[in-house]
Amino acid sequence: MRGGSELVLSKKKAQKVEEKAVRVRYPIGMKLVIIITFLLLVSLGSITYLVSWLVGQDVQVTAEDNNFTVNQRSASEAQAFLRTVHSASLMMIDILGGNESRSAQEQTKKAFFQQNQAIAALILVRSPYGKGENSASFAPANRNSVMVNGSFFAENEIDPSLAESFISGDLERFASVRSGGTAIQNVTPHFTIPLLALFFPFQENGETYPAIVLFSPDTLAETFETGNNLSFLINGNDEILVHPDAGMMDAGLSMASNPFVKEMRVRTDRRFQTRFADENGVPFFGAFQKLDIANTVVITSIPEDMVFEGVNRTTLRNLYLTAAVLFLSIMFVYLFSKTISIPLRRLTRAAGQIERGTYALDLKANSRDEIGVLTNSFVKMGKGLAERERLKDTFGRFTNKVIAERAMRDKLVLGGETKEATIFFSDIRSFTAISEKMEPDEVVGFLNDYMTRMVACVNKTGGVVDKFIGDAVMAVWGAPMSAGSPVADALACVKAALMMRAALREFNVGRGGDKKPVIKIGCGINSGTIVAGQIGSTERMEYTVIGDAVNLASRTETLNKPLGTDILITENTWRLIGRHLITEEMPPVSIKGKEKPVRMFAVVNLKSPAGMPQAKPATLAEVRTMLGTKAPNLSKVNMNAEEKKYKIRREN
Repeated sequence: MRGGSELVLSKKKAQKVEEKAVRVRYPIGMKLVIIITFLLLVSLGSITYLVSWLVGQDVQVTAEDNNFTVNQRSASEAQAFLRTVHSASLMMIDILGGNESRSAQEQTKKAFFQQNQAIAALILVRSPYGKGENSASFAPANRNSVMVNGSFFAENEIDPSLAESFISGDLERFASVRSGGTAIQNVTPHFTIPLLALFFPFQENGETYPAIVLFSPDTLAETFETGNNLSFLINGNDEILVHPDAGMMDAGLSMASNPFVKEMRVRTDRRFQTRFADENGVPFFGAFQKLDIANTVVITSIPEDMVFEGVNRTTLRNLYLTAAVLFLSIMFVYLFSKTISIPLRRLTRAAGQIERGTYALDLKANSRDEIGVLTNSFVKMGKGLAERERLKDTFGRFTNKVIAERAMRDKLVLGGETKEATIFFSDIRSFTAISEKMEPDEVVGFLNDYMTRMVACVNKTGGVVDKFIGDAVMAVWGAPMSAGSPVADALACVKAALMMRAALREFNVGRGGDKKPVIKIGCGINSGTIVAGQIGSTERMEYTVIGDAVNLASRTETLNKPLGTDILITENTWRLIGRHLITEEMPPVSIKGKEKPVRMFAVVNLKSPAGMPQAKPATLAEVRTMLGTKAPNLSKVNMNAEEKKYKIRREN
């Protein structure tokens, strides 16, 4: 019973894995959900947008009217305040310009400052463009006169002498006043408290002189704070005169770079309202009104975010309602789609099984509609594909998967094609003697383990195993696919041989004796022109490479034993990649079929990058020590004991 339950659980687990692997990208249920979602979003979204837009238009009109009204009120208060200061100062100058006694002037001065507590000082500049004598009265004998509101300076804890030092500097700023103009400046940085200076002309003895009245804008700044609307006053130089934020006045900032101020200066309108974005791109509603005094302007603005805050909240609530309706609709459509999607999902899983090569389908038609007909068709199709798979399996008999895939895709050229490639041969030393001491199944197991390691080295470097010849391996780099160039192919081949050397050392760990002998191999590598293609008969064909370069690689491999090496490359390969390798040249060898002796090179290792220590082994002697191979005495080599395809030439 336990075994049966485990089998059922295993099948269920496999089915879950299969269902997870076979995912329909666009199932019917999802399409229905998308359609309903689209319709609801279009309908409800359109209604929400239309309502929000209409309400937003009404709110915008109301906000613009309110902003414009606030601007007019602020402008009226500012103009009235400035005119009051200006008129009171002119009246005071006229009164003190008479022939009153000093005591009467002091009484007038005291009464003036009691009635105008926002005024800090009144200054009359009689000195033309320069410094003059200062006094606390307007006596005709003095050129420059300063009348200071002592209570104001005392309450604000500032030195009254700052009023006198204010006119002791550059008086060029009075030039426009002398010509009959009026100006206002923010002198807060000089006095360290919010303070404005109104420059205006007055007549005395037929001459025009500038007068300066210093006054506090605090009362005006308080009136500018109206809800979310922000009003401020600037002068003709776009400098901030009055602002609810005292820090703006303390810094004496200029609004010349403000986009709305720029637009205001180029317009001839005395009052105007528009939408604009500040230097940071924040949208505002802005209104301005130009005053009749000193070229001043009152600007009022309100951020659009504040204007549409209520509209945005209403829109958000509508979106929440839309989301709730959409969720309920999706749940209903999802449950309905199950009646269609479940049968189709079974067919989808069946299609996935066929795609993975499982053609025996466990399907039954549970309905007589179109889905039932389609289910029966799937079962018949699976049986037909099973027959076709047998034909496909024939191509899977190729040694290399790359060749099999290319053959299936009809990318292999019939009759062969000429390529530049590097050919590799390897062979196990004394394999006949080794196999005689082992049982047949032991030989097969031993070869399978050995071949698995060697083939892995070929595959990792992009090579293709052409065939197995007993214990020998033939591989090629550059056909049917190439690493990009003959140099790259040759270097990849040598890297594979070095990887085989390392893999063989690992394979030999723990080996010894007749049943597990220590293995030594020889590798021969040659580069050249080959013909690659399908060779054989109409009944049996295989993909292989042929040519003189292949023969030379095979004969090069047999030279390893008499030369005491494990990896030999020919001069052809050495010319391509010798600069990347540590090699030692062997004596030239005369090979059967070759008119000239062939230079041979024993591969020691890859050269390490510049600046890095050379990896071991670095000499052929180290290689022989590592592999347990003795250096041969070439003068005593028994030529008759070797294949008579070569003979070693000795230099005289």
